[in-house]
Amino acid sequence: MSQLIIGNALPNIPWEERPGDVDKVVWRSKMNPVIRRNPIPCAGRIFNSCVLPYNGEYIGVFRADYHTVRPQLHFGRSKDGYNFQIEHEKIVWQNEAGQIVENGYAYDPRFVKIEDTYYVNWCDDFPGPSIGMGRTNDFKTWIKMENVTMPFNRNGVMFPRKINGMYAMLSRPSDSGHTPFGDIVLSYSPDLTFWGKHRLVMRRGGHGWWQDTKIGAGPVPIETTEGWLLFYHGVTTTCNGFVYSMGAALLDLDEPNKVIYRGLHYLLTPEEDYETNGFVPNVAFPCAAMYDAPTGRIAIYYGGADSYTCLAFCQVDEVMDYLKNNSEV
Repeated sequence: MSQLIIGNALPNIPWEERPGDVDKVVWRSKMNPVIRRNPIPCAGRIFNSCVLPYNGEYIGVFRADYHTVRPQLHFGRSKDGYNFQIEHEKIVWQNEAGQIVENGYAYDPRFVKIEDTYYVNWCDDFPGPSIGMGRTNDFKTWIKMENVTMPFNRNGVMFPRKINGMYAMLSRPSDSGHTPFGDIVLSYSPDLTFWGKHRLVMRRGGHGWWQDTKIGAGPVPIETTEGWLLFYHGVTTTCNGFVYSMGAALLDLDEPNKVIYRGLHYLLTPEEDYETNGFVPNVAFPCAAMYDAPTGRIAIYYGGADSYTCLAFCQVDEVMDYLKNNSEV
């Protein structure tokens, strides 16, 4: 297999070979859920969270839903990507002047390293859902930056490097509630403060009902020799409510608003008990992906039923083959 992923080796990536009785492109960890209910004293649930490799181990920003059901972000570490030590106190944000900044709520973070800085995006209380942004270099001091969008917006996901000299971000403009609609939009910024050059990337619907209500970017896009590999969530509305599944697409490297391939089918849909039963049933919500570039192995962290943190695996060449042979573009 020729190397498809542009990036570094991660030989200790969390990984399990595909079970012999599974023939799907994406398969689940036998250790799921890797974070169960009541993981820390203040929180009943941790889910829809992000993990990154760091110095041979792993770090993450985690959505912790308190016993009030209001969410905040917590920092955590892991030696193996399976067992996490989550800090009991929430991340304390300060502005550029060092003054403490309070959040009404914060949820569904994305976590990315760009050059020498780690950035967090999350759904912020503007008031009203919008995309918040912050940064850190030491995981002790967390600087809250300017909000990326006005209300209402969710699922802010940055690309891991500049594109044509500009920072780039995917988002899903929404409304103030549990949005019954949503498309993926691309925006650019020269300085991480002012955002513009908005471009439509993908609309909900397509040829599959699994994504006919709304779609949103999932993990940070993975750079490959053929384009940006994007895992995203698609939502359908049934007589029993929303169902969240995961699909994949390939975006142009230089103009990521151009879709090269868009998968017809979901790659992961709620099937296991920890996905179909929980605080919000029938949710498989991808938020983070790590890779070992030489082998093409990819580990995907996703939220199960808004109650658990789960892990799934795939090989980049198999995902590419699937997209090329099952694309609606």
